[in-house]
Amino acid sequence: MNELNVFSGGGGGAPALGAASVMMLSRQAQEVQAAMVVAKQFPRDERASADRILAACARETLARDAAYEYPRGGETVTGPSIRLAEALAQNWGNIDYGVIELEQKNGESQVMSYAWDLETNTRQSKIFTVPHVRQTKKGSFPLADPRDIYEMVANQGARRLRACILGVIPGDVVDMAMKQCELTLRSNKVPLDERIKAMADAFQNDFGVSAEALRGYIGKSVEAFSEADVIRLGKVYRSLKDGVIGSDYFMDKLRPAAEEPQETPGPVEKVGLHDL
Repeated sequence: MNELNVFSGGGGGAPALGAASVMMLSRQAQEVQAAMVVAKQFPRDERASADRILAACARETLARDAAYEYPRGGETVTGPSIRLAEALAQNWGNIDYGVIELEQKNGESQVMSYAWDLETNTRQSKIFTVPHVRQTKKGSFPLADPRDIYEMVANQGARRLRACILGVIPGDVVDMAMKQCELTLRSNKVPLDERIKAMADAFQNDFGVSAEALRGYIGKSVEAFSEADVIRLGKVYRSLKDGVIGSDYFMDKLRPAAEEPQETPGPVEKVGLHDL
């Protein structure tokens, strides 16, 4: 899937832009330039913005969805989710961001995800092509239903939108938000055993991931899950929910561990703040 930074001047392998796409990008740039004038008149108060971000991350509903995690190449990949990225942009202020479908033809969509700090003129933008094809273990299948096409475009756009937003928000602000979300989850007053059951039920009902599979992933029985394990599984759940990784792929990673003879587990790998 080819991508292009619209401000980079293009390059080899980048998707060619049609006349309609060029016109839309030009109009988008004009709208942002007008918004920049307003942003200069009403600049953000960084202290107030940081306070708003901390307040948002103190909400358990956001904290639960703030990070993702999945296995790749024998390592654990984790980071801020699109939900947290959107909350950061909203509360940091004076940031224009979104996903725009530029064109749809020949069985594919040309899409742009972007984020633009209207005060500093810091900007991140990616143009990419989304074929109207669903990839599965059994092969590729063309999409004909407009709703299926919309959902695929929105999913692919959200992944790149996350990267664009995080590219214009200061890194220390992102780290601060992640730490606050972690603290919020650790201060949950619901009994741990109830949260473990709710988490296991959610994996089973939403993705068909069994308690045995969760045990294989974490390395110990579900009944022995700790607070850190529940938080970690919450990140895994979010990565599945957002489509960061497909459930088929994830189940392939879980099943071998779950099917191995159960021995006394060794040290459990935990993802801490230093890994984010």
